[in-house]
Amino acid sequence: MQKLDKKTLLGIRDQLGSYAWDDTEIDELVDPKLGIITGFQELLEQLEYLRRIDLGSTPPAGDISDA
Repeated sequence: MQKLDKKTLLGIRDQLGSYAWDDTEIDELVDPKLGIITGFQELLEQLEYLRRIDLGSTPPAGDISDA
């Protein structure tokens, strides 16, 4: 997975014109400064990690006991 950069997000913004992101919103996604606990890049990395987990060996949640 490549590191997220402003150029990529600007390209997405320009191609998906249904939501008008301004440059400050893009900057915040690339380098959060407004108190966001997890940055967008970290979230993408966590999703990529979860995507690679083989769920075939994971039991259904109903099979997990409280004890």
